Amino acid sequence: MLNFLPSRLVGCIAIFLLTLNVIFWASILFVVSFLKFLLPLRPITRLFDIVLWWIAENWITGNVLWMKLTQNTSWDVQGLDNLNYRGWYLVVSNHQSWSDILILQKMFNRRIPFLKFFLKRELIWVPIMGLVWWALDFPFLRRHSAEYLKEHPEQKGKDYETTRKACMKFSLVPTSVMNFLEGTRFTKAKHDRQNSPHQYLLKAKAGGIALALSVLGDKFHSLLDVTIVYPDGIPTFWDFLCGKVKRVIFRVSSVEIPSQFLHGNYEGDKEFQAAFQKWVQDLWTEKDAKIAALLKEAKAR
Repeated sequence: MLNFLPSRLVGCIAIFLLTLNVIFWASILFVVSFLKFLLPLRPITRLFDIVLWWIAENWITGNVLWMKLTQNTSWDVQGLDNLNYRGWYLVVSNHQSWSDILILQKMFNRRIPFLKFFLKRELIWVPIMGLVWWALDFPFLRRHSAEYLKEHPEQKGKDYETTRKACMKFSLVPTSVMNFLEGTRFTKAKHDRQNSPHQYLLKAKAGGIALALSVLGDKFHSLLDVTIVYPDGIPTFWDFLCGKVKRVIFRVSSVEIPSQFLHGNYEGDKEFQAAFQKWVQDLWTEKDAKIAALLKEAKAR
């Protein structure tokens, strides 16, 4: 609606509305979280969790409203039919831009349970949002390099224990566990540094979802494999705020999770680990081919 304005002005308006939305809903969320902390009784905690969930969904609705006001994006969306708002889902996606998160929330809000992301430990220090993510029980993970773990073996497995505890909480109420398997946003430099076998993706990391499946495997309806494509080039977050993202392709595929992967020991069973990694890599190979096909189709239009 506001795209007749200069793009930088649109970006400033979007930032203002985004910030206003954050302050409004975060303020309410902090009050409820504080009451939950003061009254840690299971029935009351369950009620507070429902209220926090409601706040988060309305927060996302606020984001969708300012996006409609400032964006003029053409959405090519498939795969959102037959989703269950009261179910459990494991959601994976490729990751290219901070705008991916807003897009995922927009598409899935009130179609499936509120998305809980795996986050890097450092993000807990992000002003306001770090506390919000903590209050909403997002799991914060420390990712250590192989070299670091050799020098500090006592740190090995702590990420998995954190993930396990988070997933145990998720078993109490319908939840969507969201994981960017690449672990970071795609860039050409990262792609070259990894020597990734894929054209449009970084290497997938399987450990996080393997642990989620080991704890919640019987509850998950399915794995939702999300593919996000920007036909006109990967945008920065500022590009997105300025309304420069004209086209987004969003595809969701429901993938049946093989029964043998529901309760395996990813860390302790090397044979299981190899089989699980192959399954994930096959998913990623198919996704890479899908991205290539979608880009080719978009260019032909």
